[in-house]
Amino acid sequence: MSKIDELIAEFCPDGVGFFKLSEIAEISGAGVDKKIVSGEKSVILLNYMDVYRNPKLTVGIPTMQVSATDKKMNQCNVLKGDVFITPSSEVKNEIGFSAVALEDMPGTVYSYHIMRVRLNEPDFMKSQFINYLFRSDILQKEISKQAKGLTRFGLTKTQWEQLRIPVPPIEVQREIVRLLDTFTELEAELEAELEAELDARKKQYAFYRNQLFTFDESRLATRTTMSHISKRIYSGGTPKTNKTEYWENGTIPWMSSGEVNLGTVYKTEKLISEIGFKNSSAKWVPKNSVVIALAGQGKTRGMVARTRIDLTTNQSLASLTFDREKVNADYVFHFLKSQYQQLRQVSSGDGTRGGLNLQMISNYGIPIPSINEQNRIVSILDKFDKLTTDISEGLPAEINARRKQYEYYRNKLLTFKELACVKV
Repeated sequence: MSKIDELIAEFCPDGVGFFKLSEIAEISGAGVDKKIVSGEKSVILLNYMDVYRNPKLTVGIPTMQVSATDKKMNQCNVLKGDVFITPSSEVKNEIGFSAVALEDMPGTVYSYHIMRVRLNEPDFMKSQFINYLFRSDILQKEISKQAKGLTRFGLTKTQWEQLRIPVPPIEVQREIVRLLDTFTELEAELEAELEAELDARKKQYAFYRNQLFTFDESRLATRTTMSHISKRIYSGGTPKTNKTEYWENGTIPWMSSGEVNLGTVYKTEKLISEIGFKNSSAKWVPKNSVVIALAGQGKTRGMVARTRIDLTTNQSLASLTFDREKVNADYVFHFLKSQYQQLRQVSSGDGTRGGLNLQMISNYGIPIPSINEQNRIVSILDKFDKLTTDISEGLPAEINARRKQYEYYRNKLLTFKELACVKV
């Protein structure tokens, strides 16, 4: 019998108590905006991506500078043991991601895009336990089941407060946190080794890809622009989200900005109805086209994807179609993929803000060799791409296997039989 089994047998043999989140903690929204206002004090903002990417938060992780009033600084402060969650997302399985503050973070406030869970009776061990719970499949499935929305999914503040979680005795929590911390460290070390090897392979791939897109007298290509090789360059649109008939029982694939990171699109998460299509600026994009993100959160802007189905897109995506006898769309996809940093630099703003537009895409240069050479390059790069990105083989599969192993172990530890009545 393992130590955790012994503890459960000793402290909660008949099960553990389940409690509404509001019974053990205060859930706060209404955080600080991403603005700098004259007369307010300069603060650091803990934002959505900080929580999404980092299960554990320390001073130095949030870096965005904004401003806040004294009242907001007091209301939205960050203390050791605070748990933060992502209350909504364009993708259902990204709701309820959590992070726990490992220390007080003076001069830091949380963003209005996230919510704070602060225990009524501060207990750092319980905060760490709750943080692991939020990232477990058990709680994620319940959150996903309750999530509502059309283009953005989420739970209301009341729903978060009513969310029921298991609260085993502190002795059990302590052992679970210890085990998961240890397992997380081991998993992180193994992943780091695999990621380093994968990174080296990606650099090799990028080098070879750049060589393939370098043309000279021995490998001829015509330097032209996207507008000259494209049959059409256009953006899409979004049906009104307050019109349920535009989304319910939809049959038309509709691609959001976040889905561009799929690389190759075989299906979309959302579907719109015929009436939604007709009453919006959404347009059909034929399969085997190229889609590029004009705007989007984080690193999305400038990312490209290729379509394998007929679909529509939102207004933040530009679609490019081609004459297949002259241009291989996959050649354009691979080329634009190699131009990610350059595309972000030419977009409006300082490289971190702003966005691309259709004119910028139209004027962007591209070397076009013969169609046979395009096909050859695509064949080579598809093989390289598969080795580095396909989750079903190679190093990515091994990394994924490690994550699955960890998730399985975590979910086993965080699954409890419910006890009818128990005190916290």
